[in-house]
Amino acid sequence: MDLTLGVDVGGTKIAAGVVTPAGEIVARDRVETPAESASAVRAAIVDLVRRLRETNDVKAVGIGAAGFVSADRATVLFAPNLAWRDEPLRAVVEAAVDLPTIVENDANAAAWGEFRFGAGADVDDLMMVAVGTGLGGGVIVNGEVIRGTFGVAAEIGHMRVVPGGVLCGCGQLGCWEQYASGRALEREARRRATEERAAGAGLLGVAGGDVGRIDGRMVTRLAEDGDPFCIDLLDWLGRWLGEGIASLAAVLDPGVVLVGGGVSTAGDLVMEPMQRAFSEHLPAAGNHPELELRVATLGNDAGIIGAADLARYPAGEVAAPTVTAGAAGLRGGSPAAGGEVS
Repeated sequence: MDLTLGVDVGGTKIAAGVVTPAGEIVARDRVETPAESASAVRAAIVDLVRRLRETNDVKAVGIGAAGFVSADRATVLFAPNLAWRDEPLRAVVEAAVDLPTIVENDANAAAWGEFRFGAGADVDDLMMVAVGTGLGGGVIVNGEVIRGTFGVAAEIGHMRVVPGGVLCGCGQLGCWEQYASGRALEREARRRATEERAAGAGLLGVAGGDVGRIDGRMVTRLAEDGDPFCIDLLDWLGRWLGEGIASLAAVLDPGVVLVGGGVSTAGDLVMEPMQRAFSEHLPAAGNHPELELRVATLGNDAGIIGAADLARYPAGEVAAPTVTAGAAGLRGGSPAAGGEVS
């Protein structure tokens, strides 16, 4: 069995797993992201790979990085939530672990994982909206990851939706990520709890009275328990997501949009307001075909699985060869022949 290793580098954690050709994770490890230091992030990635290699015969490494990744899958050009600028990550990791390595945008990796083994296994075209600490996107057309000329396509979180709005880590004001992400949810929850202390009493109680401790998991947990204040916060998030997806549908016309990442675990509390807002703001609503919104099924493992699967192809290849599936699950086996790491 040819095992590959996937690493998902996010703004708050680095998770790694050893993955089979069928998309099964057979070993895993994780650490918190030392986001303030580029060298510390590199060291953490290398350490995770080395630890997992001790007991697994790994053939290649795929890294999903939260940032702009060059088209040759070698360099992190810019990472809004990490200390990376023109980071030669592939070369650094290959030299340290002596394994073929590819670097991919983390949302592209998650989209590929869902396309091959998850909620998109029955379609040839999809868009992934990854709602985590930030907001990422991945687009697959005719079974191929769309990377663009410079490798930074589908950075949907950095569409400008509010002129003069909240400052984003990319340096612009009013990016979609600042209104439709885990970080945006936390900021809005803290703002409302400060201004509406009576209504937000339940959330403040869970946070020990400290507004600065409020996080998205608290909001989701209380919303699931029926707290109206937190339900309204998730409704706010869902509406922002739905409006943005409506705009993207006008440009990309995908048949399916998958919503993944940590925030998607809130289920209908986010999906229902998202669907409503999407339908209300879709251009030519009532006359425009509506895409299907689906919850991604691989959860937080999508990036690991997708990065590991993409690592099966040489780093010189811009797009991995694919198979066409007529029904769900047909992509779950080996990828199409040609150019695989052996």
